[in-house]
Amino acid sequence: MVGCDGALNAASAFDGKVSLNKAIVQLAGVASAIDVVRFHDIADDSKALRSFLIRHEQVLFAQAQQSAACNASHSVEARMCRWLLFMGDHVRSDDLTLTQEFLAQMIGVRRPSVSIVASTLQKAGFIKYRRGHVQVLDRPGLEEASCECYGTVKAHYEKLLLGLDRAT
Repeated sequence: MVGCDGALNAASAFDGKVSLNKAIVQLAGVASAIDVVRFHDIADDSKALRSFLIRHEQVLFAQAQQSAACNASHSVEARMCRWLLFMGDHVRSDDLTLTQEFLAQMIGVRRPSVSIVASTLQKAGFIKYRRGHVQVLDRPGLEEASCECYGTVKAHYEKLLLGLDRAT
């Protein structure tokens, strides 16, 4: 998952000629594109950019590993809470335009399971849910209901990307 402070296929800056990723834009926003050769040249000239891109790729790798383990180990409710928190973090908003089908794909369940969990979270006062839209009402409640995977990945992000200014 890449948000407003990230890059998709950043590894191409290091000599990647082939994208290993498929992008699915789920939430509206602004993005920029750059020619891969130009991106590579800029990264060659900037130690700070290379450092950021390496750290960013490390965060994405940690996120992918943690998500795989999470989907195999934790309840649907905990996984959905984790995913909603990640989405909110990446777009810096508590208003998320998300379909049940997309959420189901991201947490590895069938759509009806998302419907049941969304209803449970809404009854608990954590979210307000209507067709294709989720509003987070109680972020601390969602964090409590989430598994430890949210905190683990968030800690990697904070250490590797927010700590970048202090480390370079």
